[in-house]
Amino acid sequence: MTENPVTQDQVQPRPVVARLPKYAAGKPPAPVEGITAYKLSSNEIPFGPLDTVHQAVVEQSSLNRYPDPLSSKLREALSDYLDVPAEDIVTGAGSLGALTQILTTFAGQNEDGIQDEVIYAWRSFEAYPILVQSAGALPVEIPVLEDGRHDLEAMIAAVNENTSVILLCTPNNPTGPILTQAEVDDFLARVPKNVLVVLDEAYIEFVRDEKSVDGVHTYNEHENVVLLRTFSKAHGLANLRVGYSVAHPAITNHLRVMATPFAVSSIAEDAAVASLSQIDRVLERVDSLVQERERVVAALTEQGWKIPQTQANFVWLPLGEKTSEFVEQANAVALSVRGFANEGVRVSIGEVEANDRFIELCKESLHLAQS
Repeated sequence: MTENPVTQDQVQPRPVVARLPKYAAGKPPAPVEGITAYKLSSNEIPFGPLDTVHQAVVEQSSLNRYPDPLSSKLREALSDYLDVPAEDIVTGAGSLGALTQILTTFAGQNEDGIQDEVIYAWRSFEAYPILVQSAGALPVEIPVLEDGRHDLEAMIAAVNENTSVILLCTPNNPTGPILTQAEVDDFLARVPKNVLVVLDEAYIEFVRDEKSVDGVHTYNEHENVVLLRTFSKAHGLANLRVGYSVAHPAITNHLRVMATPFAVSSIAEDAAVASLSQIDRVLERVDSLVQERERVVAALTEQGWKIPQTQANFVWLPLGEKTSEFVEQANAVALSVRGFANEGVRVSIGEVEANDRFIELCKESLHLAQS
């Protein structure tokens, strides 16, 4: 049966909509009788909210009122935590919402019809091409190196008079490696000052490499740098959608014009403030996940897997055309993982039992990586 042809009297979306890749959220695990199922496909942490965070949510009593559009309490708390001016912080619905605000403000199609260009590594966060094209800009994807790292030289070479924004994801999602401070300093020295550089640090709390770029330091040193962070990962508040950007007033003044009003609910704001007030406990839980990450990486390395050096809460298996086969094998043992067709599999670090099962699965599936 063929679909009805589209006629001119039907409502149609913008042509770009048909070209957009579809965002594929991590799927829940399929149930397998007799086995506890685990979701390792969305980079969520396996812990529930801290008691104080839960209490802050429960005590919300103003659901009939709009939230503070500036998230003033959260911005003040972040100002103290990061030692940056509160006016340099703009909140958004997760780092995804904050990035949407950035791209809508600084990238698109200009009045002369020429599209701005946005450069980013690929593969990287799968929302990048969607957000860039939705804003009306042209995506410029630079393939990552064989070890999953950004090819900064190729990214610099791609800069031209139409480049408006460069996205740097560190640690890179889904491959895992960081960018070092030395690399970023050298990169920024060669980027034109009228190009906005976004440091996407969604997984910064999991980084233990001392050479890693320091986002706050870098934004302090460069007027054209924006820092992007979230409460969805380390803080375990993915469902509440709260993130933020940090930049100088010359940038934030424009971002606030384009920011979605009331994007961060009062529930999300109070939960984030409560989580920041217990940051030591948050980081203790992160430490336990980092230890699990190192245990998983060590086990896979001993088995013979060659994987990128991850500093996030996930590992990347570069399985190429064997990707779908590994995903199916994971489903068979009640593990949901995130497969990227013909490229590889990203697996979040989860509960100890889930990680043990993943290690065993990798042992049994090593031939996929070697074939």
